[in-house]
Amino acid sequence: MLTRRHIRTKVMQSIYAYNQTKRDQISTEEKFLDKSIQDMYDLFILNLDLLIQVKNQAQRYYELAQKKHLATASDKKPNLRFINNQVISQLETSDELQQLIQDRKLKNWTVDDEIPREIWDQLFKSDLYHEYLQNEYTSYKEDKNFIIKFFKKILAPNQVLYEYYEDHKLTWLDDFPIVNTSLVKFLQHFKKEDEEINIPALFKNFEDKNFAKDLFKKTILNYNELLADTDGKTPGWEKDRIAEIDQILICMALAEFKKFPSIPIKVSINEYLEIAKEYSTPKSSFFINGVLDKMAKEYKEKGEINKIGRGLM
Repeated sequence: MLTRRHIRTKVMQSIYAYNQTKRDQISTEEKFLDKSIQDMYDLFILNLDLLIQVKNQAQRYYELAQKKHLATASDKKPNLRFINNQVISQLETSDELQQLIQDRKLKNWTVDDEIPREIWDQLFKSDLYHEYLQNEYTSYKEDKNFIIKFFKKILAPNQVLYEYYEDHKLTWLDDFPIVNTSLVKFLQHFKKEDEEINIPALFKNFEDKNFAKDLFKKTILNYNELLADTDGKTPGWEKDRIAEIDQILICMALAEFKKFPSIPIKVSINEYLEIAKEYSTPKSSFFINGVLDKMAKEYKEKGEINKIGRGLM
C-alpha cells in the first residue's frame, strides 16, 4: 500500500516531531514512526469497511421503509441497486478484509454507527445516488465507477468523517489524503472475475519496511552534520529563516545521497520536491531544488557519493 513517497512523508513527520520534543531517545521516536505507519494502515482498512457499513445502513433503511404503516409503492419495492453493488459485495465477502478488521480490532463502525448512518443519509440525498438508481440493472463497470465517485465526492471530503478521525488519532489528519489516494487506486484495479479480493500489504516488501527505519535513523544521527554541509549554499537565507520542514527535507535528501547507495540522486531530488509542494511553502520546492543541486555537485566532486549500479549518479 505504501509507496516510497508515503514512507518519506511519514519519516519527515516523525523527524519534525522529534525536533519539536527534543527527545534524547531515538528509539522512542522510532516506535512512534512504526505506530503511525501501522495506524495509517488501520485507516485504510477502516475506509474499506466504511463502504460496507454504509451499504448496511441503506439495507436497514429500506427494510424499515417496507414496514411503514403507510408504505408507498417505492417503499414496498425499493431499488436495491446500491445494496447489490458488486464491488461492495466483493469487499463484504473478502475473508482477508474481515480477518484484518478482526485482528486489528477495528470495531469503530460497530461502536460509532452514527458515522456510517450520517454518510448514508448524505449519499441518499445526493444527485450522484439518484442518478445511479436510474437503471435497475447495472454492469460491473458502472458499479465500480459509482463506488469510486462515491468515495471521491462524498467520503474523501466528508467533514463529519474528517472530524471523527481527528478526534481519534492526530496522525490520521495527515494520513487521510494519502490513504484516500491509495484506496482509489486499489478500487480501480478491481475486476469482476476476482473471486477473492487481495488486500494490499502495508509494505510492498521487506526492503521498504527497513527503508523507513533506516532513513529515520540515518537522518537523525547525521542531522547536524548534514545541515552544516549546506552552509553557504543558501544565499540570502539565514538558517533560522528557513522553514523547518524545508530543513528536514533537505537533510533527508542529503542522507539519501550519502547513505543509500542504491537510490539514484534524481529520484531523491524529485521525491523531496513533490513532498515540499504538498507540505511546505509555495516557494519551497524551488529553494530545495537549488540547494540539493549544489550539494549533489559538491558531494560528487569530493567523492562523497558512491552509488551502486549504472545510471544512479
